[in-house]
Amino acid sequence: MTSSRQYAIPHTPRVISPSPTPSETSAKEGYFGPVTRSASRKQRVTSPPPIDEDSSGSDPEKRARARSRSPLEGRRRRMSGLTVKRQINGTKAKKAELTLPNGTVNGHLSPAAANKNYWRELSRSPSPLGLIPIHSKWRSFIHRHEVPRKILHVSIGFLTIFLYCTGRQPSQIHPVLFALLLPIAATDFIRHKYWQVNRFYIRCLGALMRESEVDGWNGVISYLLGAWIVLCFFPKDIGVMSVLLLSWCDTAASTFGRLWGHRTWRVRKGKSLAGSIAACVTGVVTAALFWGWLAPIYAEYNTGANAFAYQGALALPARAREVLGLSVAESSVTGYLALGAMSLWAGIVASASEAIDLFGWDDNLTIPALCGVGLWGFTRVFA
Repeated sequence: MTSSRQYAIPHTPRVISPSPTPSETSAKEGYFGPVTRSASRKQRVTSPPPIDEDSSGSDPEKRARARSRSPLEGRRRRMSGLTVKRQINGTKAKKAELTLPNGTVNGHLSPAAANKNYWRELSRSPSPLGLIPIHSKWRSFIHRHEVPRKILHVSIGFLTIFLYCTGRQPSQIHPVLFALLLPIAATDFIRHKYWQVNRFYIRCLGALMRESEVDGWNGVISYLLGAWIVLCFFPKDIGVMSVLLLSWCDTAASTFGRLWGHRTWRVRKGKSLAGSIAACVTGVVTAALFWGWLAPIYAEYNTGANAFAYQGALALPARAREVLGLSVAESSVTGYLALGAMSLWAGIVASASEAIDLFGWDDNLTIPALCGVGLWGFTRVFA
């Protein structure tokens, strides 16, 4: 008797249907068997609404059409590589106006008409990639690494060195820059007004452009304006060095920032610590080679109105000497020590000017201007 109680036969388990009844579903307690996915899906699926369509199918307006799942459906599309088509057969195109549900127009612009960055609607990639045809063909060479653009950018620095070595003075160069600036800016204005001109412009110079310049100003305009400012209003060596820092430091920051920027901290949007370090190192090397090696070779060109702001010596300001009780000789440095300090400051200025966003202006304008101000201010205080 004791053994029969110890090894009692268990009761037969209750079998539950995979699809429980409403009464079983609402129960608070008790065991319920597993519900399969197909059963739960059947509970959620409802019958689709009836489609009103013509049985004959002769009227295409009454046929049922499948709704597109594309996220671009319903958005306004424009032709690739073109700006807003301002004129159609000699008449100006009307702006899209907001229409109320009852069919009346209230005179307000529709949200789609206010969208200026329409190139974001033409591509799902992080970069637009579609407005300039050659960018789609050479994605890595032109679109991603911008090799032709960087070659042009770097070549300006070598052209500056050539003009310096041949004895060309800033007073001879900045009028030429201003003369080039006027027709290039006028061409940019015309291409933004007439989409046919813009399409031809993109076909010719698309390899040197960024897709943001399709509707924006060309970077060459900012480049010429920045070079004209530093060569016209600053001493000769400051102007030349500012152009060199723009040409080489900006390119180094862009190259190394794209390669290793994702592994370092971000300085600001679009600027990484890797790019800032590359700009600083390039600036130090450029300044050391220019002031320490190239400038002394052609010293005969740097006299009078074209004299350098940096003369190979640095000293503390008079007020600092009085506070510290130092003489002029004790508070001055020359030779390699002064060259090292000047080169280090040039690298810091180049890195900072490349990372600073000044009112959203183009880097080709802000970098030479900020470098000129930084270098000129340093020489005014310590030289």
